[in-house]
Amino acid sequence: MSVSIFDSFLTTTDMIAVFDDTAIVQAMFRFEEALAQAQADEGMMEPAAARAIAGVCNAQLYDIPAIISAGRRAGSLAIPLVKELTKTVALYDAQAAGKVHWGSTSQDVIDTAMVLATRDALQLLDDGLHDLTGHLLQLAERHLATPVLARTLMQPAQVTSFGFKLTGWLAPLVRARLRLRESASRALQLQLGGAVGTLAVMGEQGPAVAGRVAAALKLKVADAAWHTQRDEWVRLGLEVAVLSGSLGKLATDLSLMAQGEIAELAEPSGNGRGGSSAMPHKRNPVSAMIALAAATRTPQHAAALLASMGQQHERGLGNWQAELAEWPNLFLSAHGALQALNDAFAGLQIDSARMLRNIDALQGLVFAEAASAYLAAAIGKQAAHALLEKMTGDALASQRHLADVIEETLKQDDKLHAHVDTAHLRTLFDPVAATAPAQRLAQRQLQSLRADLASLNLK
Repeated sequence: MSVSIFDSFLTTTDMIAVFDDTAIVQAMFRFEEALAQAQADEGMMEPAAARAIAGVCNAQLYDIPAIISAGRRAGSLAIPLVKELTKTVALYDAQAAGKVHWGSTSQDVIDTAMVLATRDALQLLDDGLHDLTGHLLQLAERHLATPVLARTLMQPAQVTSFGFKLTGWLAPLVRARLRLRESASRALQLQLGGAVGTLAVMGEQGPAVAGRVAAALKLKVADAAWHTQRDEWVRLGLEVAVLSGSLGKLATDLSLMAQGEIAELAEPSGNGRGGSSAMPHKRNPVSAMIALAAATRTPQHAAALLASMGQQHERGLGNWQAELAEWPNLFLSAHGALQALNDAFAGLQIDSARMLRNIDALQGLVFAEAASAYLAAAIGKQAAHALLEKMTGDALASQRHLADVIEETLKQDDKLHAHVDTAHLRTLFDPVAATAPAQRLAQRQLQSLRADLASLNLK
């Protein structure tokens, strides 16, 4: 397919090649070749005729731009393609030319070609997910005890484990891999129904021909033609859209943590990567940028798929064509985001010392909830919460550490001081110790995710 210079910036050459004009046309020829051979095997044409058809099912033999141009006038790419195929077969075997595309219809060949291309596209996504989940899994295991600020509503909240955060990025990508495979197992099926989906021209031999075509193309045999029953197909597209959304979430967090004022993470640099045309000091998170752009573009493509589902009767007018045009964009965006984030995480720079400094710079305020829960045992939850609110205000006003303010307050309250272990109170302000709950949850989730990844890698 032809993409603009800006589209190509946000995807990969590998995914462009999957949906390239020549690739789609060749997939259509694969369908025609398989159909002819299946019909020959069922005695519907001579084997020599099937060989004659197969011998010229090669996209390189045809003027593809001319076929595309003619398809605009005809209303379907398949019509001029079949016409040119028939003319070419006739040069070698006039009788075989009369058997080209026998019993099939335009949507059969185009849908099947898109299924074949989509299978290749899904393999690229699966390979990319394999690599990215591998990077995230290794980093999560390595950083289980690395303290980092958790942030809610864009504000510092508490201390968590960076491994726990990485696990949160990993989990939806493992689920995406699983669900893409599950959805593909249902959606990647042969389209072959003839004019109105009944295989009428092929009569009783129709189902057997469909079975042979599906086997030749390594596709599932559909229970019936799905010309206007697009539920499984659209569901697969939506899974790709959800993947892009998950990649966008990861990219958002990465870009925020890579901000110069935060500087907890940094994408790889060198060879001009992430530079600025005006500011030599800048180090732009270009991988996050590409993934965010892909996630931003995806909802409109997903919405178009849903909008196209109301297809009329046995063959859609306009909505099927809209679906075809939108479909590749989902995969182009998703693979662009995947490749960009794989580039980032293959050489991601993690500044755990800066993570600690960012925690320390908050004067212990992010430990206020833990301190409040501890004091609640002595004075009750509401009183402890109110007291911590006052003490955090004092800490901010005086630019002192919250632990020091609490200790000073306790010294002035003999009754409260008697119920509080000052040494234990100090441990509540230990960033590494504060990661313990997150570590426990991450370890449990990682065990499940490792099992899922192992099962995926075995298939």
